[in-house]
Amino acid sequence: MSQASRRPNRVHIIQGDCYVTDESDTVLTTVLGSCIAACMRDPVLGIGGMNHFLLPGEGERAKQNEAERFGVYLMELLVNGLLQRGATRHTLEAKLFGGARTVQGFADIGAKNFEFARKFLDNESIRYAGGSVGGDQGRKLEYQPSTGKARQFLLPRSTVEPPQPVIQRPAPAELGNVELF
Repeated sequence: MSQASRRPNRVHIIQGDCYVTDESDTVLTTVLGSCIAACMRDPVLGIGGMNHFLLPGEGERAKQNEAERFGVYLMELLVNGLLQRGATRHTLEAKLFGGARTVQGFADIGAKNFEFARKFLDNESIRYAGGSVGGDQGRKLEYQPSTGKARQFLLPRSTVEPPQPVIQRPAPAELGNVELF
């Protein structure tokens, strides 16, 4: 089969997952709302990967077996996975995607996720190469680690509204239940 007709190897990254590869034909995909996907690579060696985290860097307060939901854990996992495959820390670059505010009226977790990811990259001296974050729409993302190319497809805006409080009104009192003083 010729290189031109060869289909890429597609790997879908779910929430709490991380994947690193050095295969040039691999495309990593995910679907994001307020979550963040960090797409990181060593452009010299063509080694790269993606993670998908739900919450910012508060993993130290997580219950046992929940660390994979947190950015601090998944960012470390991604960096270490790249270094184990031969990547060099000073050549790493990262793109960030997601962080949408998909439900109005609640805390903006997407913004907190992005803020955490940017601080992590700064603290680790990893070059931020852009991406697409924020807004009020989810994204479907495709990332090719060997080239660093990313494509996103915006999803329809969410119609999810925060739940409205239910006001409980007491039943009208019957005459026999009223006490007058």
